[in-house]
Amino acid sequence: MLRIERSANGQVVFTVSGRMQTEDVEQFRQLLIVEAPGQQLILNLQDVTLVNLDAVTFLANCEANGIKLENCPLHIRNWINQEKRRNKNRRTPKEDTK
Repeated sequence: MLRIERSANGQVVFTVSGRMQTEDVEQFRQLLIVEAPGQQLILNLQDVTLVNLDAVTFLANCEANGIKLENCPLHIRNWINQEKRRNKNRRTPKEDTK
């Protein structure tokens, strides 16, 4: 079960706790979409206990899009970094078509 609490005081902080699974990603995405453009968003992940690959990919994309991940547990941070490296290695340079 995933619990998400929103607070705002100049910036919007989503405090996340519990297990973040595939079925939670779309719900979370919808919460982020309704925030004002340009608003600083922070995900406080201190109490996240378990994630799956879809959740890690989502978190990595959030970070790539300027959303700050705060208090990210080390095992989740390591997995996010691993996925970023793996995705970077999958990209191949475009061949010169001249």
